[in-house]
Amino acid sequence: MGKRLVLWDIDKTLVDMDDLGFEIFSAAFAAYSGLAGHTDTRGPGRTEWQWFHDTQLANGIEPADGAFEEYLRIQDPMFEARRAEFARRGHVLPGAREALLACADDPDIVSSILTGNTRRNAERKLAAFGLDHLVDLSVGGYGDDHMDRPELVRIARRRVSEHTGVEFTADTTVLVGDSPNDVLAALHGGARVVAVATGITDAAALRAVGAHTVLDDLSDTAAVLRSLRG
Repeated sequence: MGKRLVLWDIDKTLVDMDDLGFEIFSAAFAAYSGLAGHTDTRGPGRTEWQWFHDTQLANGIEPADGAFEEYLRIQDPMFEARRAEFARRGHVLPGAREALLACADDPDIVSSILTGNTRRNAERKLAAFGLDHLVDLSVGGYGDDHMDRPELVRIARRRVSEHTGVEFTADTTVLVGDSPNDVLAALHGGARVVAVATGITDAAALRAVGAHTVLDDLSDTAAVLRSLRG
């Protein structure tokens, strides 16, 4: 243990949820705000906390302490109520399961999650496809840990250290994600990045924001592992 900490993004990197998460977020925000109609905000790679913050501002609501926690109390049962839809509407992206399996089987890799989803929502999405047991969810970084995605890298490294006693550095931490915000989180949070062009951002745009390694997808497991170890 200890040669690599691999932190996987979820949406558009490991799975595609067919915009289900956005639908639930929008419905929960409507219930939270009480607005008959509201302006939604979009942008891949944000934390749920940032998403909520941006949507408040877009609708003229001044962010207040405790508001996000209140919103999550509304959102959580909505996610749970629609849990059966995840596997029906979503799917695992090519090579994702095999890549997670390969990392889970490698004693030199600690494999976890770095996602804008809250931890509970991350667990739900992965469990819908039987992927949750392939990563150590206890040491990940989640969208209810901090508003700013780069901070999640530092949070995950701290959790790994507390759980295992192993200290990872920017050189031995790898973030795998599909969006410019994933790339920037790695660059500013302290990690190498392996970007995958499986979201709405193409390979050239991922390179333009600083990704040195960009894969078309995760379908070549050997190439994925070389990139993670490199």
